[in-house]
Amino acid sequence: MDEHVAELVAQGRRSLELAPNRFLELLERGEVSADRLRALAGELHHLVSSDRSSFAFLAARFPEPLFLAMAGAEEEALGLLPAFAAAVGLGEKELRAHEPRPLAQAYPSFIVRTAVFGPRSAIPLALLVNVEESGGFYARMADALQARYGFSDEAVAHFRYFAETPDEVLEQAAGVVSTGLAAGDDPVEALRAARMVHAYEAVFWATMAE
Repeated sequence: MDEHVAELVAQGRRSLELAPNRFLELLERGEVSADRLRALAGELHHLVSSDRSSFAFLAARFPEPLFLAMAGAEEEALGLLPAFAAAVGLGEKELRAHEPRPLAQAYPSFIVRTAVFGPRSAIPLALLVNVEESGGFYARMADALQARYGFSDEAVAHFRYFAETPDEVLEQAAGVVSTGLAAGDDPVEALRAARMVHAYEAVFWATMAE
């Protein structure tokens, strides 16, 4: 990661408004109901499906291996989700039929907007800025589902998958940010996108806690 990109990532992380994840805290206490877990499965189905399409669109706009890799990762994560859904009593047909809550889908809607209209560097910078916190949330979620609810490794594989982002992907993301900036991307716009992604992810979890 070159010095300019590293400074942008650090600046982005300093700008985040960090707050406790109430849904995760409830989950770690074993206080999330089965109905709410089913809702989580349904919302994640819509979210991950949308992100897969967004990253594929980005790959068409900007022929970067990173965006194809990100679309492929969403596809793989989507394939792991039915095991979680089954553990909470949802079949694949019910999973797809879930009626999404508007605020829960604000995050993927912003990703769509950024994929269509945003600069090349926006999504990669958002990944670099937010990966540590987001990955930590998913790791804690998998741990809580197993410790408090007795879920199997297969049932939490979706969350384990998102808990770790390969170093190769992070290196590619840094390279795309550098390429975008060299091509004239506005770093202020890229930083704004990273901050918005963080805020909308917080909205998702807050909605799931309601």
